[in-house]
Amino acid sequence: MKAKQLLYTLALGVILFTACNTAPEVKVNDWAIALHGGAGAMSPENYTPEQIQQYEAELTAALGVGEEILKSGGTSLDAVEKVVRYLEDCPLFNAGRGAVYTNDGKNELDAAIMSGADLHAGAVAGVGDIKNPISAARMVMEKSEHVLMVGKGASLFASQNGAEVVDSSYFYTERSFRALQRALERDKKMGTVGCVALDKHGNLAAATSTGGMTNKQYGRVGDVPIIGAGTYANNSTCAVSATGHGEYFIRYTVAHDISALMEYKGLSLAQAADEVIHKKLEEVDGRGGIISVDKWGNVHLSFNTSGMFRAFATSGGDRGVHIFK
Repeated sequence: MKAKQLLYTLALGVILFTACNTAPEVKVNDWAIALHGGAGAMSPENYTPEQIQQYEAELTAALGVGEEILKSGGTSLDAVEKVVRYLEDCPLFNAGRGAVYTNDGKNELDAAIMSGADLHAGAVAGVGDIKNPISAARMVMEKSEHVLMVGKGASLFASQNGAEVVDSSYFYTERSFRALQRALERDKKMGTVGCVALDKHGNLAAATSTGGMTNKQYGRVGDVPIIGAGTYANNSTCAVSATGHGEYFIRYTVAHDISALMEYKGLSLAQAADEVIHKKLEEVDGRGGIISVDKWGNVHLSFNTSGMFRAFATSGGDRGVHIFK
């Protein structure tokens, strides 16, 4: 009799433990979206009021692009691609038009996109003549049997499939060129843009694009085009786009790790993201952040730097645009 009571008590304990540590499957929003424009050591005193206003205006405009698509029943894939394209075309951010320079004064751009519905993904790395690398990444996903294409091969494939090719002078901005000069003397600058979304059909998607690290050398590729590191989406869990010191995000497969903690450990999106960003990465001095949305429409933005350009909106009316911590 005592043995049966002991077994019953143990079984009840397991049930209660599981119930307390598993995220509730309750859809809180029909659609949700979040975007970022890079994270780093940011403080208000380093920006003029006009610059802050300009950044906030561009983040708000990009957010509006995605909101309209999702409100009208469009797909999360379309939303994240269009938002990232907008940010690529804005010279304020380190992606597309505003991409930073390599050590030898060139632009090498990376991008990735992923569909949570079927785990299909596409990515390009080291391209220097594609106006919108995020669209080239989607072409790789939808028009080839591959996931990642690099360099001249990626550019050729994208141009053959209709991507807009531009001269290298398109990527010149005085801001990025000066950043290279400072980096040659002192330090390196990093940055990325990204977007994650849940649509009314219940599908998640993630997209990320970057110019990489200022003054990078030897064909360096960061986390952005590495599926599971800087970009990941899975309808079973969440969609994640990362920004920060890419080498750490690759080593710790940050985006996928957040999804895995949700799937295998039963953590909520916020718990999983903060576990990775504020514990695993901080322990090894890995700096950066992520934007994420889960399958129930919860949005979570997590970063361990002093700032991250970010914005979000949900069907429930939550909306925000922020820069500093």
